[in-house]
Amino acid sequence: MKIAIPTRANAVDNHFGHCESYSIFTIGENKNIEDTETLASPQGCGCKSNIASVLQNMNVTVMLAGNMGAGASNVLAKHGIKVYRGCSGNATALVNDFLNGRVTDSGEGCKHHEDGHQCEHH
Repeated sequence: MKIAIPTRANAVDNHFGHCESYSIFTIGENKNIEDTETLASPQGCGCKSNIASVLQNMNVTVMLAGNMGAGASNVLAKHGIKVYRGCSGNATALVNDFLNGRVTDSGEGCKHHEDGHQCEHH
């Protein structure tokens, strides 16, 4: 399994469409991080870029993100990528929380850029 996170300085970037890069985590059979790679972010709105197809071609199936509009979320879903919104904090710690079942989708899209959603940790 591969997990993508929109990041800035190894933390979840709060706005998917303007992130610095994507951190791609390869997860092994024992639910451990086997590899991490960085993918430069295309410029412009995330829902209008080709990032969904690029991530799909890299076999990414999960995205852990901060704020994200419905357009971007729908494009990712059409490319077989399950989106969990409302995440924040250190990217590696977030992946480990996800692998241990402590992350759920906040269910909230980005309506206003000022909205601050917290990750739904259990």
